[in-house]
Parts: sequence; structure tokens; C-alpha cells
Amino acid sequence: MGTTAVIFRRELGAYLRSPMGYVVAAAVLLLNGLLFYAQALGPTAGERLSGQVLAGFFYNASGLTAVAAVALSIRLIAEERQTGTQLLLDTSPVKDWEIVLGKFLSALAFLTMITLATLYMPLMILVNGRVSLGHVVVGYTGLLLLGSAVLAIGLFATSLTRQQLLAAATASVITGTLFLFWPLSQIVGPPLARVFAALSIHGRHFTGFQAGLFHLRDVVYYLALTYFFLLAAVKVMEAKRWE
Repeated sequence: MGTTAVIFRRELGAYLRSPMGYVVAAAVLLLNGLLFYAQALGPTAGERLSGQVLAGFFYNASGLTAVAAVALSIRLIAEERQTGTQLLLDTSPVKDWEIVLGKFLSALAFLTMITLATLYMPLMILVNGRVSLGHVVVGYTGLLLLGSAVLAIGLFATSLTRQQLLAAATASVITGTLFLFWPLSQIVGPPLARVFAALSIHGRHFTGFQAGLFHLRDVVYYLALTYFFLLAAVKVMEAKRWE
């Protein structure tokens, strides 16, 4: 874990030093703030219960979290190949899984900081309403699980190519497809409906977190999806090491 920790610190420092990290953070916070204002403080705010406003906040934040995760992940390996530093990693006594894990954890740590920076928004509902602390904790747990899964997808995409735009397109297509599985499950018949619903990254598995309901099956789904794409990224890097 010592090598993983070194890579983690290096990559997290790169996020904190680069303009891209702050641009992503600013965009997420700005859009979350605007959407929250429209829901909680807008003209129709008095027509909604506090729980509905909070659920709406987590719904909007989930989409922004997924977009931010793609943006943060596409540079992780593709940038190494563009700058030539990937060759140094390949020829050093560092295992591929240590590289992938260190980079993933650094992106997850930065995404977690961005996500927790929005915590004041649901707490503002307390001004004119009542908020369940459990609902807030469960909702943020869902955001981080969703973010970790999309980060793993992005990491897999960036391991495939040295072009960051191509990596972004690949990650967006995979993530978008997983999002679309839920609406598809509503219009097709069984057994495809059950398959699409089970694979959907948002509709079925995030709804519980959004409403403040903690289901173990949803946690298992996000952890399994994260593990699958991290493992795929490791296998791609192992294959490219010997090219």
C-alpha cells in the first residue's frame, strides 16, 4: 500500500494544483446552487414538503456528480501517456493494480470534497422546514457510491487510449448507456425489463438513496460495478505493458 499511497498523494496534489480541478468544482457547486435555489427558494417552494425538496436536490446532484466524475477521471492515465510519464511507471517496480487504485482513490477523494462542499444546501432547508439527518446521510452515501462507479468507468476508458477526448467520449457512452437502461426497462417486456432495471446505474439503484432509504442491494450494485471497471482497467494496463 506504500506505492499506492505515493500515487494517491501525487494525483490528489495534481487536482489541487491544476485549473481543471477547480473548474469542475466551481461548475458543480454553481449548478447545484442554481438548481437548489429553483427548488427550495423559488416561487413554487412553498408547495413542496421538505422531504420532496431534499429528494429533488439529490436527484439533481446525482447527475452533476456523474458528469464531474467523468471529467475528473479522463486525465488519469491518458495524460500519463501523452506526457510520456506512463513509460516510467511501466518500467518501474510498480504493479498495475497499485497505479489504478492510487489514481482512483485520489479522484474519489477530490470528488468527495466537491460533494461535501454542497452540504450547506440541504441544511438550508432547516430555515423553513425540517430535515431528517438520516435522509441527508443516506443521500450523500448514494452520491459517493454513484460517483465511485462512474470514476471507475472513466478510469477504464482512459486506460484504453492516450487521447483524453476519446476517453471522455467512451466514458460518456458507457455511463449514458447505463443511465438509459432504466427508461428502457419501462418500455420493454420481461425478461429484458428486469435485466435493464437491474443494470441501470441510476433509476432503480439511486432512487432509494434519493428518498433516504438504504438498501443493501443498491450498495452491492455500485461496489460491484466499481470493482468490475477497476479490474478491467488493470487488465487493459497489463496488456498494454507488454505491447
